[in-house]
Amino acid sequence: MHNLVEYQQRINDFLAEQLNKLANKNTINDEKLLAAMKYGLLIGGKRMRPYLVYITGETLGVAHNTLDAIAGALECIHAYSLLHDDLPAMDDDNLRRGKPTCHIEFDEATAILAGDSLQTLAFDILANQAMDNVSAKTRLKLIQQLSHASGYQGMCGGQALDLSATNKNISLQQLEALHQLKTGALLKACVLMTAQCGAKITTQDIENFTLYAQNIGLAYQVRDDIIDITSSEQELGKPTGSDLAANKSTYPALLGLQGAQQKADQLYQQALQALANLPYNTQKLADFATFIINRKS
Repeated sequence: MHNLVEYQQRINDFLAEQLNKLANKNTINDEKLLAAMKYGLLIGGKRMRPYLVYITGETLGVAHNTLDAIAGALECIHAYSLLHDDLPAMDDDNLRRGKPTCHIEFDEATAILAGDSLQTLAFDILANQAMDNVSAKTRLKLIQQLSHASGYQGMCGGQALDLSATNKNISLQQLEALHQLKTGALLKACVLMTAQCGAKITTQDIENFTLYAQNIGLAYQVRDDIIDITSSEQELGKPTGSDLAANKSTYPALLGLQGAQQKADQLYQQALQALANLPYNTQKLADFATFIINRKS
């Protein structure tokens, strides 16, 4: 994808700067906690959510420092969720991105606190980071959107549904609702938080951006389920078949592998149709959707 490496480096530099500011501000600094935060936030990752923020911002002409703040806040939330998801009380994973998970590298208590600290850092960034042409009202709206996407009615609620569905048979409708929250809510926020800062955005534009985001968010999870049974541990950087081993409902389990791929293709076409209804150059957003349904890890 065009500019992916450039934007990966940009967000990595921004996130490192935010953590360095924490170290410089504190007179009493817990080096172990800060090291765990850095480990969880900076050890790798494709930075798909920040990339989606940046290309949406390109489409709408949003200032780069505004995009840095939105992308940085979302990635802090994503990183915190992974630290907590990997814990023994949740998914009990020992590998993440080919490296020991945070609670293995440090300890469980430190991993929990690192996740908590990254969550609060996300809102600190949105509250205090310089953002060109963003009013106080819009800044508050961004905080509201992120809290909604990451909390009970978003990612956390989705994770709770996922845990409660383990060892149970759930319907396709229930699975979609689960993943619209667990995975889709943050991906949707990447698009809608950025669109909130577009100078000439209309209500109709927001509706089409929402449709695009909802479809790629669900397509991302369908593809994730497919990858979990078709890729190698080396490709994934974590054990394969983990959903199957945990007896979780997945799209391949409910629809079969071919049916799951057809579902991903259908969502992809719906995402492209939403983009076609927008009066902007949306080629990079279309390319991102293509990447989502073709990725191998």
